[in-house]
Amino acid sequence: MDCYTCRHNRAAGTLPPRELIVADRHWRVAHAFDSALPGWLVLVPLRHVEAIADLTDAEAAGLGVWQVRLSRALRAVTGCAKTYLVQFAEREGFAHVHFHVVPRMPDLPADRRGPGVFGYLGTPDNDRVAPPAQDALAAALRTHLTPAPVDDGPA
Repeated sequence: MDCYTCRHNRAAGTLPPRELIVADRHWRVAHAFDSALPGWLVLVPLRHVEAIADLTDAEAAGLGVWQVRLSRALRAVTGCAKTYLVQFAEREGFAHVHFHVVPRMPDLPADRRGPGVFGYLGTPDNDRVAPPAQDALAAALRTHLTPAPVDDGPA
């Protein structure tokens, strides 16, 4: 199995800030690598899982908390009006469940709202948010996300 997310989860100790914004026992947060929209985050379980129904109760409990915390942090850092939360995990090499947490900026063009926001993902390299800018966003977001939530559930 060639799983992009699992490879990155195994390399957690060597990841740049954009790939490890924050994590807990069950989840890791990264900036989307192929996005032209600053602050497009991806929330990934540390364990390989390919369907939401296969999350443990502890993973599921943390999921809701992380989605809200990430949305609040994005609002504080980017000034977004709201966030979009999306999960498909269908692309080859990306079947590992992952949740897109996408800032919907107040001035987002009408054709990029709702599902149109995916026009910012999978963009050519020269249109993407540059790695140094992703790292700067990661640092700013981290100040709003630490300490991590208390996780008293089973592992």
